[in-house]
Amino acid sequence: MSQGGKVINKKIRINDQIKVPQIRLIDVEGEQLGIVNIRDAIRSAVERGLDLVEVAPAANPPVCRIMDFGKYKYQLSKKHTHRKTIDVKEVKIRPRISDHDLERKINQLISFLTEGDKAKVSMFFRGREIVRPEHGMVVFDKIIEKLQGNYNIEVKPKLDGKSMIMVVAPK
Repeated sequence: MSQGGKVINKKIRINDQIKVPQIRLIDVEGEQLGIVNIRDAIRSAVERGLDLVEVAPAANPPVCRIMDFGKYKYQLSKKHTHRKTIDVKEVKIRPRISDHDLERKINQLISFLTEGDKAKVSMFFRGREIVRPEHGMVVFDKIIEKLQGNYNIEVKPKLDGKSMIMVVAPK
């Protein structure tokens, strides 16, 4: 049974697929009704417009529950497809950043990337610094050299007004 791209290992049996003579029945509200005949349990489920779903086939006798099977399948698929949303974290630097401060910023970038987030590196130029954007490119080249091979550079460093921006993502 395929659910949202994931395959659920066990095959869930419902209604007539359940082949044992007696089951332990759980009601819609979660109340245990005890051990009942399979035909009586299916009839009770059908009367309510619901399904009889085997939730614990390994038990003796198997445990079945009266529920809406479509809703149950949907909840299972949501459980299996839960994913972390990817945030874009930002690290701000300057073109005349010291080596030690640059190392700290790179370590901060790596921590964002190992958590599964994307990272945006922004460099702002003040005053006459914009005349020499190559100084900024030297800093970005150092960052790219440190991140080489382990991370994808989605947006290469580009000058945008008084700032230079680069976006890095985990592989």
